[in-house]
Amino acid sequence: MDFDLPEETRALQDMVRDFAAREITPHAAAWSEREEFPTHIFTKLGELGLMGMLVPEEYGGAGSDMVSYVAVMEELGAADQSVASSWNAHSTIGSLPLLAYGTEEQKQRWLAPLARGEAMGAFGLTEPEAGSDAAGIATTAQRSENGWVINGTKMFITNAGTDISRGVTLLAATGRDDDGRKRYATFYVPTDTPGYTCGRKLKKLGWHAMDTRELVFEDCWIPEDHLIGEEGGGLRQFLAVLDKGRISVAALGLSLAKAALALAVKHATERHQFGRPLADFQAVAHKIADIGTGFEAARWLVYRAAWLADQGRPHATEAAMAKLYASEAAHRAASEAVQIHGGYGYIRESEISRFYADAKILEIGEGTNEIQRNVIAKALVKRA
Repeated sequence: MDFDLPEETRALQDMVRDFAAREITPHAAAWSEREEFPTHIFTKLGELGLMGMLVPEEYGGAGSDMVSYVAVMEELGAADQSVASSWNAHSTIGSLPLLAYGTEEQKQRWLAPLARGEAMGAFGLTEPEAGSDAAGIATTAQRSENGWVINGTKMFITNAGTDISRGVTLLAATGRDDDGRKRYATFYVPTDTPGYTCGRKLKKLGWHAMDTRELVFEDCWIPEDHLIGEEGGGLRQFLAVLDKGRISVAALGLSLAKAALALAVKHATERHQFGRPLADFQAVAHKIADIGTGFEAARWLVYRAAWLADQGRPHATEAAMAKLYASEAAHRAASEAVQIHGGYGYIRESEISRFYADAKILEIGEGTNEIQRNVIAKALVKRA
């Protein structure tokens, strides 16, 4: 068994680490404090070929594999979670539905600019009354002459209101089958479409530099060619790309645990009490040991799920396990790292405080951890 990353992946990771150290880390705290979305960073990521990592070269992407994607996420997320989470939403649920189900014309018109970094990708699923219950969405799309009329509200949507946002891909209910079951479809709505309103930027506990908003659709008409995939298959289409989204959020958790470990070790070796470095005290050393062990365990769950995806093998359960464990490991790591920092960890000027505020959402986004446990348990019982 070879656990080493391929040489080209290591080179890519080194390049991203250098970029993050130069362009992201020195400014992340200021972006967070000002709640500023750093548009120029994503433009530069596009120039590096990173905004379309999972998109084939024919549509402006890099055609990379999931293992390489996780390796890049390790470095972006360890520098700043807001940048990494925005990049994640763009790269996965913001782009992959178009790649998987869009027509050739739709891919050239909407996917290619996303892959080149000219626009930010957004996906509208969550609603004020529908989150974990994706099938419970109330947003509707009704057939109209040569198109569709959309009505409803989406909540907690990432990347829809940035300076380079051009539109949002969303899921809507289109009616019911003869047996009464709801039908769904996926649509692309350009930003300047009449009836589409992008609400104010939400103020969050963490991820302050990430653009998160409410989206409102009032008699919003779009042409027929804005339907992505087949009508009636929208929910199935979304669930089909969700596994890669879960792997990416797991990688985001992995990157946070990595940052927490580095910050904890740095503070414990530099800070002295009773004439000795904090790291000399067993209570602190054990916390560092626990953070490091959790990080390594999360790393191999995440990379294994990514590797299975690259091999074309079933990976839904492994993706759920990786997301579940890595997000909780990240939360524990951030909490223990703050404890090691003491009072210094509780002031906003400290790096660890920003990562601590960012950690909790990892247990909520891309399917809550309660949902992950349901998915995992159902799969394990079925295998028995």
